[in-house]
Amino acid sequence: MSNQRRPLIAGNWKMNGLATAATSELKELVALAKDHTAPKCDILICPPATLVREMASAAENSSVQIGGQDCHANDSGAHTGDIAAEMLKDAGANYCIVGHSERRADHGESNAVVKAKAEAAHRGGLIAIVCVGETLAEREADKTLDVISDQVRNSLPNGATASNTVIAYEPVWAIGTGKTPTPLDVATVHAHIREELAALMSDSAQVRVLYGGSVKGSNAEELMAVENVDGALVGGASLKAADFWPIVATSI
Repeated sequence: MSNQRRPLIAGNWKMNGLATAATSELKELVALAKDHTAPKCDILICPPATLVREMASAAENSSVQIGGQDCHANDSGAHTGDIAAEMLKDAGANYCIVGHSERRADHGESNAVVKAKAEAAHRGGLIAIVCVGETLAEREADKTLDVISDQVRNSLPNGATASNTVIAYEPVWAIGTGKTPTPLDVATVHAHIREELAALMSDSAQVRVLYGGSVKGSNAEELMAVENVDGALVGGASLKAADFWPIVATSI
């Protein structure tokens, strides 16, 4: 982990959480964070859109920030079921995940769609967390770095900077499976991402690159110690404050 980049530990709650229990978990996380008045990392929770406003209110004046899990490319219009970046910002969000592998796979989102959504997040005043990652078939075909290059080059908008964009590397085969790449595998991909960013952005050295994919308390310290890993995008282990906090604690 680089001393020049402030780590980000982000929780992606996916399609989980009802108001009472979710708010209770968030308040517990806020209470844990209060014991560290000047944490050395940014802490983020991305709940379902139905909970953004309520959780932003519960996290107010704390070191915990709230984000969205997706946004539409447009700021308004006839897009039933979608949500604009401006709406997330209005509800209290500061970040938005775009291009998660579940969106790419389940909703057929191409790099071009992800790029448009990242642009929308920037337009709406949100920091875009742009996800990249290879499938098991791509990994077994030794195409990992080619896939990552294609996604990084074609998912980032021209206006991407270190202040409005975060990259999250999530090998698709590791998400929710309990499997994780070796620290060497992670280091190789993260170094490759940083090389790609250097060709695209003038402040690439400041861009945070997170690792995601079955991150939990038992492996977080090892993963966060890998060179060029600037934090984590955490799935299931972020749903409970008691499970998420040990991951946060590796960076505070």
